Amino acid sequence: MSLTWMIIFIVLIVLELMTVNLVSIWFAIGSLAAFILSFWVESVSWQIAMFVGVSFVSLLLTRGFVRKIRGGKVEATNLDRVIGKIGIVTEEITRLEPGEVKVDGKRWSAVSSKKIKVGSKVEILSIDGVKLNVKEVKEEN
Repeated sequence: MSLTWMIIFIVLIVLELMTVNLVSIWFAIGSLAAFILSFWVESVSWQIAMFVGVSFVSLLLTRGFVRKIRGGKVEATNLDRVIGKIGIVTEEITRLEPGEVKVDGKRWSAVSSKKIKVGSKVEILSIDGVKLNVKEVKEEN
């Protein structure tokens, strides 16, 4: 069984090197532990238990490290950059019908929970599919 665990280990390492997404590294560590155990214990059940246990523990121990490597920062795309900007309503927006807003030189379909008249300024709150969620910005005098 030692040869089997070594082959599994090599296959998982090669798979990890091909994907570089930290997909199989924990299982490779588990198979290495099972390989080492196979020299002292002939029971396949114990070897499998070692493989599962070490894989699970290594996953738990490296989870925080993996999050740091992968990075949790979301980069704004071209669509996301309009969020928070001010636009002008070019077609009236009602609660039941989407309207149109011009923002950043482009025209977008827009929805709102309140009626907003043409020419009003709106703030872009979010994007839902291809529609902007907006709220009217009251001008201060």
